[in-house]
Amino acid sequence: MTTSPPRTARRPHRPHRRRTAVLTSAVLTALALLAACAGPPKGDTGDVTDVHLSAATPPARGEIDSFSWAVYAEPPTLDYTVAFDYPQNTILSNVCESLMRWTPALTTEPGLAQKASNPDPTTWVYDLRPGVRFHDGKEMTADDVVFSLGRQMNPDNAAAWAQVFQNVSAVTKSGPLQVTVKLKKPDSQFPQYMATAAGVVASKAGVEAAGEDYGTAGGLACTGPFELGTWNKGQSIELNRFDGYWGTRAKSKKAVFRVLTDPSARTNAMLSGEVDGGYLIPTESYARLRASGTGTLYFGEGLSTVNVNVTNMEGPLGDVRVRRALSLALDRTGFVKAGLGGAGTVTNSLTTRAAWAAAPERTLKTAFDSLPPSAQDIAKAKALIQEAGAGGKTLTMATSSIGQDVSLLATAVQAAGTQIGLDVRLKTIAPNAFTALFTDPQAREGIDMFPLTYYDSITDPLDLLANFKTGAYMNFAGYSDPQYDQLVDQATAVYPVEQRMDIEAKLQHQASEQLLWIPVAEWPTALFLGKRITGAPTTISYMYYPWAADVGAAQ
Repeated sequence: MTTSPPRTARRPHRPHRRRTAVLTSAVLTALALLAACAGPPKGDTGDVTDVHLSAATPPARGEIDSFSWAVYAEPPTLDYTVAFDYPQNTILSNVCESLMRWTPALTTEPGLAQKASNPDPTTWVYDLRPGVRFHDGKEMTADDVVFSLGRQMNPDNAAAWAQVFQNVSAVTKSGPLQVTVKLKKPDSQFPQYMATAAGVVASKAGVEAAGEDYGTAGGLACTGPFELGTWNKGQSIELNRFDGYWGTRAKSKKAVFRVLTDPSARTNAMLSGEVDGGYLIPTESYARLRASGTGTLYFGEGLSTVNVNVTNMEGPLGDVRVRRALSLALDRTGFVKAGLGGAGTVTNSLTTRAAWAAAPERTLKTAFDSLPPSAQDIAKAKALIQEAGAGGKTLTMATSSIGQDVSLLATAVQAAGTQIGLDVRLKTIAPNAFTALFTDPQAREGIDMFPLTYYDSITDPLDLLANFKTGAYMNFAGYSDPQYDQLVDQATAVYPVEQRMDIEAKLQHQASEQLLWIPVAEWPTALFLGKRITGAPTTISYMYYPWAADVGAAQ
């Protein structure tokens, strides 16, 4: 998230094999549709043209000793309970594994649990794989799973994923390799999130031995294809191949993540071969990287929307007319061209169309018809500001040098405010501190809004729409509406996907009418691979899928 948390392909209460096939087909169909219709506007300012979404990169042809990868910020910790942003999850997904696994096709499949069953609407049973070893050589047991999920539920840990467990009444060991989760009420979302960092399993002994240092020093006590190696603070994080891995062995002996906070430095490192690749490519570098001949720039499904996150409703933004005015004044087309390098599409929807891949046509029509307009209308925006008595009011928007997608959106909002009589002031935050906006309330003090690229962790609109429920983790502005809360609860309790999405369509309209976040654009995942390597997935799956294990020699 320059960004967000969070977010896996949901698995409703249906037989696993059948549901996976249906969702795979639906998601791949959505990918094909997006590839056909999501082309950016043409331009001569360095933006890319002819953007197509790729389902994958060519598979690796062999093993390599190591590869290097660029990340825009250093994770403050690699503790899985607070892995709620791009830098943490990009690395952690290769070290720590979850009960279920998100796939590059944005579906779920068995992970550390070889089977998940749902004997009744409030019970989930996870049968664990035998013989799985942690990086210290000890075998995984049900006790480790109970402990790991318990850390997410412990209020003292302030886990970023605590909301996932809000309907969990108990997690118990029901056999040496079996864990039973009892729910307070039916929850169609909980099983899907077991493929995200919410479902990570770490060694009880290892975490307890690390104590307060867990996540920042030593190992991570996990089971993935890589284990944490040397962490050079402020510079790099090394992962070493774990040869005792239960699954397919990683193709590279080592993966080195280079912390490059400056966008130009990241781009130059890719062009020169200093690093072999990266996700979250600076948008201003798309055209340059594509034409460089040093590698390939790919785009894939990101389940991502670029938004203005409203974090304070105690000031002028507490009046929905002011939020509507800002939305009407925004030049979304200009931002997509300049801020996203042309690789995006203007939207007036908080959710991506791909998130509704399993919805019938009638539900799509309900969800997307009659949303607030995305076209710029300065006259109407000025009238709303005058009506609200907000002329001359001051707002503070956070910005950062992470990339043009962040800095230019902040500038666009400032320009929109100027045109309609608002004084929008920008507060620059360092890239390493920007991620704290998602986890630390103190970091958001004095800030009314900030650029937010939100990615879904599950292929279901409720992943985003649930953020506006009273008390939700990312409900930074403290929005509260009993009717909205009731709809979220209703949707959560419904397992059949079509019925659930009918309710979610109502949520989409309420959140959009209130402009709880201001939607700006849909944005695909960008990936650059130097000529030496291949195999990395193109989709947002890299947040929870052990993608680095697939990276190997291109020749």
